[in-house]
Amino acid sequence: MNKRTSNIQDAAKPSKTRKTEVATHVQDEDEDDDDEEEMRLRQDHSSSAPSAGDIGVIESITLKNFMSHHLLGPFQFGANVNFIVGNNGSGKSAILTALIVGLGGKATTTNRGASLKSFVKYGESSAEVTVKLKNRGSDAYKGDIYGDCICIEQRITSDGCRICKIKNKTGFIISTKKEELTAILDHFNIQVDNPVSILNQEMSKQFLHSKSEADKYKFFMKATLLEQMKRDYIHIKQTKAGTRDQVEQQEECLKDLRQLFLQKKEKYESLSSLDNMRQNLEDLKKKMAWCLVREKEWQVQQLKEQIDKEHCDRTHEDKLQLCQSKVSLAEKRLQDIQEKLEKVKEEEECLAEESRKLKEESKLKSKAQKSQEVVYFRAENKLKQLEKEQCLLQERIHKINNSNGRRNHEVEQMQWLKKTSALKKQLEKLESESATLNQEIKEKQQAVFKGREEYDKLSMEEKNIQVSLESKLKRKNQLQASTSNRLRRFGDHMPELLESVDRAHAQGRFIKKPVGPIGACISLKDPSLAVAVESCLRSLMKTFCCDNYKDEKVLQELMSMHFPKGSRPQIIVCPFTDRVYNVQSRGVHHPDFPSVLDTLIIDNPVITNCLIDMRNIECILIIRESAVARRIMQAQRPPRNCREAFTAEGDQIYTNRNYTPEKEVLVKYLGGDPEAEIRLVQTEVENHQAQLCRFQRHLSSVKQDIQSMEEKLRSVIIASKRNQESMTRVKASITELENIEESQVEDISSLEEDAQENEQKIELERKSVKEAKIDLQRHNNALMEIEQKHQYVRNKSEQLLDETEELKDEQVKAEAESSKLNQSLQILEKKLKAHQDNIEAMKVEYAQKEEEKQDCEAKAREISPEPQRPDRSAKSLDAEITRLRQKIRSQESSHGNQEQVIREYAEAHTNYKSKSSQLRDLKKFIDRLDNIMTDRQARYKTLRRSLSVRCKWYFINFLFKLHCYGSMMFDHNNETLSISVKPPGQENDDINDMRSLSGGERSFSTVCFILSLWEITESPFRCLDEFDVYMDMHNRRISLDLLLELSERQHLRQFIFITPQTTSSLPKSPHIKVHQLQDPERETEEEVLP
Repeated sequence: MNKRTSNIQDAAKPSKTRKTEVATHVQDEDEDDDDEEEMRLRQDHSSSAPSAGDIGVIESITLKNFMSHHLLGPFQFGANVNFIVGNNGSGKSAILTALIVGLGGKATTTNRGASLKSFVKYGESSAEVTVKLKNRGSDAYKGDIYGDCICIEQRITSDGCRICKIKNKTGFIISTKKEELTAILDHFNIQVDNPVSILNQEMSKQFLHSKSEADKYKFFMKATLLEQMKRDYIHIKQTKAGTRDQVEQQEECLKDLRQLFLQKKEKYESLSSLDNMRQNLEDLKKKMAWCLVREKEWQVQQLKEQIDKEHCDRTHEDKLQLCQSKVSLAEKRLQDIQEKLEKVKEEEECLAEESRKLKEESKLKSKAQKSQEVVYFRAENKLKQLEKEQCLLQERIHKINNSNGRRNHEVEQMQWLKKTSALKKQLEKLESESATLNQEIKEKQQAVFKGREEYDKLSMEEKNIQVSLESKLKRKNQLQASTSNRLRRFGDHMPELLESVDRAHAQGRFIKKPVGPIGACISLKDPSLAVAVESCLRSLMKTFCCDNYKDEKVLQELMSMHFPKGSRPQIIVCPFTDRVYNVQSRGVHHPDFPSVLDTLIIDNPVITNCLIDMRNIECILIIRESAVARRIMQAQRPPRNCREAFTAEGDQIYTNRNYTPEKEVLVKYLGGDPEAEIRLVQTEVENHQAQLCRFQRHLSSVKQDIQSMEEKLRSVIIASKRNQESMTRVKASITELENIEESQVEDISSLEEDAQENEQKIELERKSVKEAKIDLQRHNNALMEIEQKHQYVRNKSEQLLDETEELKDEQVKAEAESSKLNQSLQILEKKLKAHQDNIEAMKVEYAQKEEEKQDCEAKAREISPEPQRPDRSAKSLDAEITRLRQKIRSQESSHGNQEQVIREYAEAHTNYKSKSSQLRDLKKFIDRLDNIMTDRQARYKTLRRSLSVRCKWYFINFLFKLHCYGSMMFDHNNETLSISVKPPGQENDDINDMRSLSGGERSFSTVCFILSLWEITESPFRCLDEFDVYMDMHNRRISLDLLLELSERQHLRQFIFITPQTTSSLPKSPHIKVHQLQDPERETEEEVLP
């Protein structure tokens, strides 16, 4: 079990308290301390929400083939309160068990099985549990990698193996290691084996029916993680005792070292030395050392003079400065030209904007002018009409005043009647022609509409054929390119990408060289199965494999140089291994048909393992005929471990469904004969080209027919318009004749009044015409002014365009000149750099010589602190030193080696002091550890006392909700916890054991105890299984109120309650979410049980 620290909550007291005298005792501790703790709890009883972030909360859980359920979920849990409701066997406890297993818990922790393989549904090869945890906020776990959600996917095989995949928000696998899952749980403070976090049905029953006070105490210690702290302290004490034993052993060894040290010291002090001879030797060594120093100084001086001479040579710097000044002038000139261009562009943009505005204003002015022109012409026509009417009135008055007017009137009336009759006959004829023309227009419009629909349909088919032809041509080019290089089948730039990968690997940019594309690393044992294999692996054929995420990042950079962003090959990150996975137990084995893995020839185990992980090729059969595949997969029990099958035509067959490709599947990557494929594709290209030519001819013919029909339609519309105009004129003539006939009977006096009134209208209309003419002139002037401005802006834009062309020519010349100067500058910089590198190399050599001189001088000073003036050469001194050494050796052969004696004495002295110091430091550390452990034990007892008092305090207050009286007694010496509860009305009875309570009251007491532990511990979510199984409705109502009240106070935590009873009495709240499970299928279960 991983050691995890517990965050103990220091707040959250119940909001309702009562004053009562309850016998509560915590043995082996001061009662005064308990009273002070209770007083502090009473003073600080106002609850405050725990400081928790939106992390570690369960978003959803999904079960597949888990226990007796084929599929449960996904269950989307709410952020606060969740109720899982359902009858027995519907999967309530399975969800809780899956949560423990999904978060890495052991099978024994669930109390539902001894091993993980017992959770796999009967008849299935594996079970899957997927748990999603929230990961938001500033305290998120690796938020840049996982995102807002962490998906933990556990796959349990029938042989008890567990495969864990940890994915990010997008479903990408981040890790498959147990250590990463442990780190996530530690970060979120999730303890799946802690009953406070997850209290399953079996543990709840054990607690309800437990009569042992020691078991209750262990439950309390485990829930608060005090048990873990206690085990840690015991381990520290055992380690300290072992360390103390080692110290005692080392003290015995120290005695032996002291004895050896005293022996060496005695031998060292008894030595007789050859001081004079050795002193002469030391003097010669000093002279020899300073003689070497003098030679090094001469070499350093020579090198320094050469460096100074090179420093004085300023030729390269002067040339570079001159070139830099020329480059600066050229760049300044280029910059000036660019600034002028920018200004000209800005002016052009301003003029374009101004031209657009003037154009819009011109349109508005033109529209206003035309409107005013219409007003003017209308007024003028009205004036002419009025004048014409005035003339007619005058003529009628004159005719009436004439003596022969009556007789003439009768003659004119007869003429008017004849003319009116003729006009009406003409009108009837025109109306008949109009109806015929309208019918013809409708027919021709329908014909044109049908022709256009046919044209659009043919255009779409032509476009589809064109796209298919381009695809075939591209495929043909790829095949032709692949005849010289097979990698071209996977993309036009795939060979260049692999060359870049080889170069990067040679440069050491990859930890392990990526492998791919996968399609290029595999071959077929039977080429006739190429369609089936490609249909199965089509999405993985261009995929690359990387050993780690650093290599993936480098490969992504290389891909961006050869492939556009949307069409880059996929990259899969998986650790490289030298051995292929052992899939004998989980692969499909059929006597007649091979699996995909069996049909492939793969030399690289990385590719094999990747295809097994990503596509499960060991579980997919290849069956040539579709009918046989459907019979084997669907009509009868499918082979063991077989997930799906593929046929030779590319059909995909599942146990309950199958998919057939819409068109014929062609081999794209695993084809054996490129020339045959090229001939086949060439035939298809020729067929598409011939079909495209036929469609284009047909389209041209249809387009000509449409144009002919449109021309006929226009002529008929024109004829219809002319007919309408003729009808309008005839109707006007009839109306005019009828008006003249009626007006003859009028009185002369009324005609004269009408003439006078009409004269007044004429005068008013003349004024209107005059005003309209003035307004029209004003609009004409404004329109002319706008057009002149527009013309001026266009002229200026043309001038700026000419100026821009001139500036662009100057810019090209300036850029050429600047480029030439930059090349010269680069050459001079290289020369200067070579000169400086030469100086730097000499400086490095000078520094080395100086360092050698200083080292030599330091060594000389070690030999002789005072500088010596040698009077002989180094060769002469070396000969003298050799002679003296030989003489000293001959003398030491009789007296013993003094240096060896001194060295042995120094080693013995050093070992003794070192071991003494180590033992002294170790003893100090043990003493300090004793003090720390004493302080930690005191803190542990204080924390245990505080948690005990707080748990007792919350328990009493929660019992008060049921009007019960109770107490808790902690005996930390004997490690027992005694809980006594008195039902309502039995406060004065001596019997206070929980065994006297009913099942519902004991369940309620258990809920109160769990709530008390929830108040003093931390966890992002809390799960409670069938808490109300033995409660009556009254106790259940109170328990629900307590749970909901606690959840409302701790609204940033998640609560999951599992109950078989109804939740209809729950209040309506957005924080409460109820998950109703369906009843189990009893018949299916009965079939499975035998």
